[in-house]
Amino acid sequence: QVQLVESGGGLVQPGGSLTLSCQASTIPNGLYAMGWYRQAPEKQRELVASVRSDGMTDYADSVSGRFTISRDNSLKVTLHMSSLKPEDTAVYYCNLRPVFSGTNYWGQGTQVTVSS
Repeated sequence: QVQLVESGGGLVQPGGSLTLSCQASTIPNGLYAMGWYRQAPEKQRELVASVRSDGMTDYADSVSGRFTISRDNSLKVTLHMSSLKPEDTAVYYCNLRPVFSGTNYWGQGTQVTVSS
């Protein structure tokens, strides 16, 4: 059973920066992706950024150029968020999933609020 522990998040002013980290207790066999989704009130959960175990990354258009995801090791990823906007406000969820098939794992979520 995979457990995901998130850290970071909080309140930041527009234009500011914030870092989120996600630590997995274990990883699945084979190719997998680890990353972040977010959900704002009354909106669907959406992909923010992910990185696969082969190094391939994927970003939402809305954050490309402002956010950077990195793999610290096979069990941990970090999301560096800069030039934050009020529309980035949401609950951010860490996600780990096998690329081809298997269980989708979620963290408990951490609140990011961008406000002056």
